[in-house]
Amino acid sequence: MNNALKSRGLKMVDRFKNLPIVQNTKGLALVEFAFTAPVMLLIGMAGMETINLAVAHMQVSQIAMLVADNASRARESIDEADIREIFTGAHLTGESIDFSSNARIILSSLEDNGETGSDAGQWIRWQRCYGGNGSFASSYGDEDDGHDDATLADGMGPDGKKIMASGATAVNFAEVVFQYQPLVSDRFFGNTVIRYESAFVTRERDDHVLKNASSIPNGQLWKCDVYGTIDNPPS
Repeated sequence: MNNALKSRGLKMVDRFKNLPIVQNTKGLALVEFAFTAPVMLLIGMAGMETINLAVAHMQVSQIAMLVADNASRARESIDEADIREIFTGAHLTGESIDFSSNARIILSSLEDNGETGSDAGQWIRWQRCYGGNGSFASSYGDEDDGHDDATLADGMGPDGKKIMASGATAVNFAEVVFQYQPLVSDRFFGNTVIRYESAFVTRERDDHVLKNASSIPNGQLWKCDVYGTIDNPPS
């Protein structure tokens, strides 16, 4: 009985294999592509978004170093015109990731406040900002903080990695925060904020006052209550 059923089943399979609709394989590749294309497309888009995010991280990191380094290279003195040149460099570096309108740069000049005893500490002599994103501010202090007290006794920076200026030197401390702009969709990485910091000691400069030899009007200075870009400067 079992052998008979088995034999009948094999005959039915053979008959099915010989049907024209089964033997005709035209369009099989198209059907397979229809099933796999969405998966491959999703993988491709995820790869593109990952690469774009990696490039954005690299660009923001470079901008942080560029700003702090260039501010420290101004010798003898530093001027408001130098600040504009520094921010112009940041703008050009970040053009490929739409940096200026979605970011905030906070550049601070950190010095010893010259006080003694319980008031000894660090002082933010001046601070200048760039970028159109009004959601970000300095994480460590504002201009003139620590001038005559120990508000910044340990300097600037995250806990365990604070930076301090010594003697007559100054440290140019740059905070750069960027609201990542997705290439494909924010569903891959969500609402991503990229943040980098960099600090450089000034080179061959004893006068750390931010001058204004060009007599730039006060309303056109890159102060931190201004949210401007090189394309839309303060006025």
